[in-house]
Amino acid sequence: MACDGDRHVEAFLEMMAAERGAAANTLAAYRRDLADWAVFLHPRGLAAHTADGDSLRAYLADLRFRGLSARTQARRLSTLRQFHHFLFSEGLRADDPGLGVDAPRLGRPLPKYLSEQDVDSLIAAAGRRDGVAGVRLRALVELLYATGLRVSELVGLTAGAVARAPATLIVKGKGNKERMVPLGTPARTAVAEWLSLRQPKNSRWLFPGGDPAGHLSRDAVAKMLTELAIDAGIAPGRVSPHVLRHSFASHLLAHGADLRSVQQMLGHADIATTEIYTHVLDQRLVALVEGHHPLAKAGVKKPPKSE
Repeated sequence: MACDGDRHVEAFLEMMAAERGAAANTLAAYRRDLADWAVFLHPRGLAAHTADGDSLRAYLADLRFRGLSARTQARRLSTLRQFHHFLFSEGLRADDPGLGVDAPRLGRPLPKYLSEQDVDSLIAAAGRRDGVAGVRLRALVELLYATGLRVSELVGLTAGAVARAPATLIVKGKGNKERMVPLGTPARTAVAEWLSLRQPKNSRWLFPGGDPAGHLSRDAVAKMLTELAIDAGIAPGRVSPHVLRHSFASHLLAHGADLRSVQQMLGHADIATTEIYTHVLDQRLVALVEGHHPLAKAGVKKPPKSE
């Protein structure tokens, strides 16, 4: 049963487009979700304006039975919650059934990051590139790994921000919030070499794009890293600007940095976001115990009891 002709669905989609500026792809996804909901309700003799919380929970159970991921289930529920809230607010039903339905638990994915050896291989591969493009690539990789910048923050750096080889960078991140990020010697050296060769010199950007008035695009940086990964003998799917950001945070924690400092350097508003990297701390603690606790050492015999 298609829901295209359902006047409630059409009114909801019109509201989402007009009042919330939903994009065409988003509206199409809402339409598909609501069509699936209508198909589920039809054999039960229900419609969206008569379905209750138990129906929503039964629908989520059906999604699980069909093998849909928890993330997909949560997205479907989000659509239905917005739709039923719209019906309630418009007086088309007396209650809002989505309020009492819990979303599926989403497993917290661990961040993908490279080993320190992999990063060394990337930097070495960049160093083997000839000419100005090679110098630029090395500066890009060194900066991403040394600072944990988001790729948008990297390409948005001005030449003036690094003109005097500063020990720290002032970065404007999400919400136009500024933060200070330390800049190590290898990165400063790579950037200084790039500044001496950068063209056009009159561009305000550290990494000018094809249009002198603009900077390098995020997609261009991602493509460069993919090609570099192949040169370094690393699966290209494992390397991206964000993976280098994850590597920066993971390696700092593995070498003893505290979580609050890493939070500040990454520009996370909430430390809970940074806590995803504590898996590295867990691994380091396990290795510490296994390597140093006397009972964990294989082959170590207990001393004989004294007579």
